[in-house]
Amino acid sequence: MSPTPAPCLIIAEAGVNHNGSLERALEMVAVAAHAGADAIKFQTFRAEQLATAGARRAAYQARELGDGDQLSMLRGLELADADFARLAARCRELGIAFLSTAFEPEGLDMLLGLGMARVKIPSGEITNPRLLLAAARSGRPIILSTGMATEADVAAALGVLACGLLGWTRRGDAAFANALADPAGRRAVAHRVTLLQCTSAYPAPPDSINLKAMHTLAERFGLAVGLSDHSQGIAVPTAAAALGARVIEKHFTLDRTLPGPDHAASLEPDELAAMVGAIRTVEAALGDGHKAPTEVEHDTARVARRSIVAARPIAAGEPFTEEALAFRRPGTGLSPMACWTLLGRPAGRPYAAGEMIDAP
Repeated sequence: MSPTPAPCLIIAEAGVNHNGSLERALEMVAVAAHAGADAIKFQTFRAEQLATAGARRAAYQARELGDGDQLSMLRGLELADADFARLAARCRELGIAFLSTAFEPEGLDMLLGLGMARVKIPSGEITNPRLLLAAARSGRPIILSTGMATEADVAAALGVLACGLLGWTRRGDAAFANALADPAGRRAVAHRVTLLQCTSAYPAPPDSINLKAMHTLAERFGLAVGLSDHSQGIAVPTAAAALGARVIEKHFTLDRTLPGPDHAASLEPDELAAMVGAIRTVEAALGDGHKAPTEVEHDTARVARRSIVAARPIAAGEPFTEEALAFRRPGTGLSPMACWTLLGRPAGRPYAAGEMIDAP
């Protein structure tokens, strides 16, 4: 019998949907906690370290905010280090895990100093070896999103993580590949890393989600898998839970009509709570895989199944025949599947029509 897996980690992705407001971010912590999410996640970056002056906005960002450069957009979405300390404290007060995606090793060090229990590496940083090595050195579990990535990209990133986890000082493609090929490196990665299938489009059309890629990643790399979802609604993350996702991450906002790059692809508070409820319902329904009557079925079995009864009066000593036997509810007597063991045997006592036949 397969053991029932632990509940998946549900991350309410606040991201930058606070629009640079600490007050709104604090309100989002309360909303995520009330919805039943396990963790809330923000983003920690310094605009000048993340983008050059000439970096253009993504199409979805331009659609929501108009044409312009990333740098000006990002400046308006930053929170200060002191803000993250306030957010971490608020999370502790409300009993929800604090997470924030760091984009630089310095930001990651700051977050770890606030007691962050896991490291989340976003899809865009899967080719950032400095951040990957810093994550490996953190000593914390790592969640790696794989949006925009090929299997080769994922393997390369895992190689960097393996190198860092093993404490190797060698660097470069050959060293990273060797670290992942090393049995100790594979074990270290399997113990520490969860891969998230992700489609980096906002919103992501359902036919772009590719939930089956979770199984591909699990089989190829032998790791726990989950979903970072950018689709609209809650159908896709609920399905991911049914397929065995160990982590589900989903954007949410206080108000989908707010200005900003990610609001339109985010859940509102009631929808976030509905998603958490749907995922927990699916997990409960999955069970342990052992096929047997459940406790709630026992009474139904007594009512819905049949027993062997006398189709007509049967005298003591009279051989049982098919025409003398009938199958009727309730199912508290001899099962109809045992009727052939009775045929030709003498009745041990007389039976009235409709009376249950005793076991031979």
